[in-house]
Amino acid sequence: MFSDQMERSHDIAKEINAHILLAASQIPEITDEFDPQIRGADPRFGDFQANGTLPFAKRHGHNPRALGEKLMEAMPTHEDWEVSLAGPGFINFKLSDTCLHRWLNDFSSRNKIEQSMAAKEVRRITLDFSSPNTAKQMHVGHIRSTIIGESLSRLMKLNGHDVVKDNHLGDWGTQFGILLCAIKREGIDLDDLGDEPVARLEDLYRKGNSLIKEDKQALQEAREELVKLQNGDAENLSLWQKIRDLSMDSFEKIYSLLGVSFDHAHGESFYRDQVDAIYHALMEHNICQEDDGALVVFHPEHKRFSKQPFIVRKSDGASNYATTDLATLAYRAKEWKSDQIIYVTDGRQRDHFEQLFLTAKKWFQAESKTIPTLSHVWFGTILGEDNKAIKTRDGQPIKLVDLLAEAIRRASEMVREKNPNLPEDEIKRRAKVIGLGAVKYADLSQDRTLDYVFSWEKLLAMQGNTAPYLQYAVARICSIFRKIEGSTEDLIRQARMPQTEAEKKLARKLIFFPLAIGQATRELKPHFLCTYLFELATEFSSFYNQDKVMVPEADAQGLRLLLCKSTQTYLETGLEMLGIGTLQEM
Repeated sequence: MFSDQMERSHDIAKEINAHILLAASQIPEITDEFDPQIRGADPRFGDFQANGTLPFAKRHGHNPRALGEKLMEAMPTHEDWEVSLAGPGFINFKLSDTCLHRWLNDFSSRNKIEQSMAAKEVRRITLDFSSPNTAKQMHVGHIRSTIIGESLSRLMKLNGHDVVKDNHLGDWGTQFGILLCAIKREGIDLDDLGDEPVARLEDLYRKGNSLIKEDKQALQEAREELVKLQNGDAENLSLWQKIRDLSMDSFEKIYSLLGVSFDHAHGESFYRDQVDAIYHALMEHNICQEDDGALVVFHPEHKRFSKQPFIVRKSDGASNYATTDLATLAYRAKEWKSDQIIYVTDGRQRDHFEQLFLTAKKWFQAESKTIPTLSHVWFGTILGEDNKAIKTRDGQPIKLVDLLAEAIRRASEMVREKNPNLPEDEIKRRAKVIGLGAVKYADLSQDRTLDYVFSWEKLLAMQGNTAPYLQYAVARICSIFRKIEGSTEDLIRQARMPQTEAEKKLARKLIFFPLAIGQATRELKPHFLCTYLFELATEFSSFYNQDKVMVPEADAQGLRLLLCKSTQTYLETGLEMLGIGTLQEM
């Protein structure tokens, strides 16, 4: 019998799910495909709701309410919750005060959270994100891939998965022929490019690109330089390596500022000696065909891709993104033993990745190999307040380093205005945490599949769904604990059960943390976690305004300190999953 003997779970939703499934196993009408679909409930009716009865009953021709009643009858009484039936078979679970009290005590520390959230089946997951082009400055468009990818990696690590982070650089291709041509024509010394070498390289590329459009001789020279590079010419390889090193130094400064790191930076160049094997394999298995000198893949079973080719080798014999992406996928599957590969790019590449995945599946199937789960995490565009793609006044993409510097500058003004007597180094420290956190949160709090409007005023606001609002909630809790005389832990050990409405509401909001983490991780959408953190901070603010923390009754004070401690822990943990820091004082 499923009962109180079962191990208590941090994720009460999972515990309820298991409870329902055990009951369902005793009902002949319910098959293994039944999913309870646990969600947060309307607070008027309970804490959690199982909605799965209705869709299951509809699929199998059962009365959903009658099925819900059978589930209710099959479920043994559980001391942690009361169960009720609503509407067409929705099952509500209202947690007891005892359950809330025990949960708060059991899961108020970060260590307990990490231990409890570890997945039973550890997966090896490769995350491909950021991926700037060498010899070009990172612009504002790169921030979405970078911070979404980093957040997903943190979420998966919290769930105990083995994550490999790979920065798949655009460091090989036709642009290098143009750049090498420009470097040699102007007699450029790559050791003497000034304080912003990548900006200088980008200018050289623009000049070279303009030149080849006007000068056929320059175009021919660019092609020859590219062929020399691809054939291993020592001079060109040395120049290419220097360009790559200068670019990586520039990227690393931004990554360091953002708190982003990678395990590998295998760019397209890493796979350049593997492309011939790709052509051979696809030809051998009749997956690709020749078309006007090019090698292409069609997918007749697909409505659009039956006529839209996936080009794996261009008509001039050169490789392209498709080729290196196939080689990269194969390498990650074989060498890194990836169970799942996640690509984080903008939405304009959806067709490419859909075709890539279809092609790879046919290839792996033909060779009787298990293919990793493939996921494309795509995102929309950052818009200016005019609802157009965000750019500088002269129409150029905003450099990412400039955007981040501006965020820190604006945050510095906020900190200085509020704390004019702070030392300058402390102003800078706080401004960095607030400014960068605000930029990250403004992005991550949006459904990634949508475009969003970038607004300095909104993202740095101290009210509303912003990082500064959440950071301030943490700082306010820290100020409470600074006032405590004696041992906080001794007081917390005396905590009574939640009694007031504000205590119960905050306790109930805290228990939804695992559900929010689970949804964000499962759907690969960090905004679900952002929404939860905002709701938690809002609930804490309401609790703080209604129930005085420093009261004479030790048991009441102990509970309220426990609620404060738990709120701080979950806010800090959640923000850390988003790559956002916190402050003890703001």
